[in-house]
Amino acid sequence: MFEIPKKITAALAAALLSAPLMASATPVAQEGAFWGSEVNAGHLPPISERLPDTPLVVDLTSKGREFGIQGGTLNTMVSRSKDIRQMVVYGYARLMGYDENYNLKPDLLLAAENENNLRYTLRLRPGHHWSNGAPFTSEDFRYWWSDVANHPELSPAGPPDFLRVNGKLPSVTFPDDTTVVFEWASPNPQFLQVLAQARPPFIYRPSAYLKKFHATYTPPEDLEDEVNHARVKSWAALHNKRDNMYKFDNHELPTLQPWMNASSGKKIRHQFVRNPFYHRIDSKGVQLPYIDTVEMEIVSGGLIAAKSNAGEADLQARGLGFRDIPILRKGEADGGNYKTLLWGSGAASQIAIYPNLNVADPVWKPILRDVRVRRALSLAINRRAINKALYFKLAKPGAMTVLEKSPFFDAKMRAAWAKQDIARANALLDEAGLTQRDAYGIRILPDGRKMELVVETAGERQEVENALQIISDDWHDIGVKMVMRPLDRDILRNRVFSGTTMASVWYGWDNGLPQTYTSPAYLAPTDQVFLAWPKWGQHYQTGGDVGEAPDMPEAKRLMELMHDWERATTDEARAKAWHEMLKIHADQVYAIGLVANAPQPVVVNKRLRNVPKKGMWTWDPGAHFGIHRMDEFFFEGGKG
Repeated sequence: MFEIPKKITAALAAALLSAPLMASATPVAQEGAFWGSEVNAGHLPPISERLPDTPLVVDLTSKGREFGIQGGTLNTMVSRSKDIRQMVVYGYARLMGYDENYNLKPDLLLAAENENNLRYTLRLRPGHHWSNGAPFTSEDFRYWWSDVANHPELSPAGPPDFLRVNGKLPSVTFPDDTTVVFEWASPNPQFLQVLAQARPPFIYRPSAYLKKFHATYTPPEDLEDEVNHARVKSWAALHNKRDNMYKFDNHELPTLQPWMNASSGKKIRHQFVRNPFYHRIDSKGVQLPYIDTVEMEIVSGGLIAAKSNAGEADLQARGLGFRDIPILRKGEADGGNYKTLLWGSGAASQIAIYPNLNVADPVWKPILRDVRVRRALSLAINRRAINKALYFKLAKPGAMTVLEKSPFFDAKMRAAWAKQDIARANALLDEAGLTQRDAYGIRILPDGRKMELVVETAGERQEVENALQIISDDWHDIGVKMVMRPLDRDILRNRVFSGTTMASVWYGWDNGLPQTYTSPAYLAPTDQVFLAWPKWGQHYQTGGDVGEAPDMPEAKRLMELMHDWERATTDEARAKAWHEMLKIHADQVYAIGLVANAPQPVVVNKRLRNVPKKGMWTWDPGAHFGIHRMDEFFFEGGKG
């Protein structure tokens, strides 16, 4: 059992102390069949030499799970070739990770010491290896910090923003092979949480592999053939192409995930095989993951439900929505080889409309920035009708706010400006000066145009289009004509970021389950991906080089409160900042939430074990299947 460091914050101490205890002695590791022939041929070392000196021993019993059997192939689907990165999400091997109760625990790390949110000491597992057998040591962190993040040709913008506190980067040192120290002059309380994200920052790299493509370690002239073969212009472009830790599309790039990419190039079906050097074992000495191979097929999004119904998926939630439950349940009843579980959704809202406060249109901009207009648009919506028509009354209508499992949940915030009141909505629009109407009752803008609000969508979810059809009638009752425009996801985001889009539709905040330790940065104008204020987010992300500075009092207050949270030294102070920020959002209606907690269908092969009957399908925190530890799932009998 690893020792708890002496100098850690109370919150992290509690998290570490509540971690499942390892056995007093590491169990004897068992060699599995999948890599047995490679071991016998001398191509791989035995399991005892492939595991870290102190592997992470999983206590399945404490979680009410079964001990599994190695073997089998799991089939799943995605709708775009770039989504093979979901294997990094689902695999959820992180320096720090959340357990099923959202407690933060060391994972790839042996331990982490936190000294007053100023100094973090990361302890690596001695003897840990990458999937190709190369040692995983502090050199991999040093290489990333010195030769990637701070290299002007590889990272022109420098290290990622989460490492900057008051515009200043940390001191990063590497005392020995298994120790990395990050130290700031001002507190950085979100550092460990960022390491546990669904899309991790990867503050390390497989240095032994990537040095072959780096001009500091390999002369550029020696890389010319590689550069030409990759059809790029420079060694830096070559390095960045090979260095795709999150994209997961370079099958030669070593990984620490439970499965490694075994498919080269673009394919319809990608194969991922078990990582022979993975750091987790069960208490019987069986190395995880239990499942040998994952096959991920790329299919049209519209076919995922039908193919799941036909039994072609062993584990599937991505690409499925509430509307698919009837066809899935019918297939199950008709003798299908699967069962359909209904998990909760961790997004703050299943559907949210984002009026763009930074829209370029000079007439629409002041209108959408008028809180009376946003409140009126929200008040006009019949959320109960949407819940009844689309979700059979199983979702929870209301404004966008955190979910009940968060300590910050307040029913008043969910109810804020969310109960349909056409008379009050009309009165608010009149107060905003939009009193003139045409012969059809549509209001007239100050420049004489009709009040036609174009709402753009990613065109990926039928439930969104169906909800907007209902809202279109509701808004017509207050003199607003909705024009719905489906677009490709990437095109939609680019239009929002450029200020072209008036309003857009997406999910609510990814993290609807924040805890005291969760950074509230996504509630402040710090990122362009919050679709209500892309220009403000760009301004923050680029240090003022691009975008617009927030110029509304409430937005400025959100920034102040975010900094209050960052400087806070107690949970009480952090909770206070959270509550005020949520109240501002409820009052200002930056996003018009419709419903929350819509059930997420999860198709599971009847022979697949350890998949929780009640789970949470959420991006962050949770990484979809990641928090439920897909490496612990197994097939009865060991074969898929």
